[in-house]
Amino acid sequence: MDNKIKEIIDTKIKPFLARDGGSLEVVSYEGNVLKIKYKGSCCGCPHAAMGTLKYIEQVLKEEYNTDIQVKMA
Repeated sequence: MDNKIKEIIDTKIKPFLARDGGSLEVVSYEGNVLKIKYKGSCCGCPHAAMGTLKYIEQVLKEEYNTDIQVKMA
């Protein structure tokens, strides 16, 4: 995985998720598809499936300046 993506996840996305007791693990990054697995309170949260996933994708698109897709593994 690209260091810039890791930095965005570690500095912007994980702190956002941690406010509600959650986190994520990157499972894979192939092509422009980032597959993640939620951890903590994000597991089973109804917002994690769509809203939070779209938030993560939007942050990465804005910060990384690429057409990245984020999916649950």
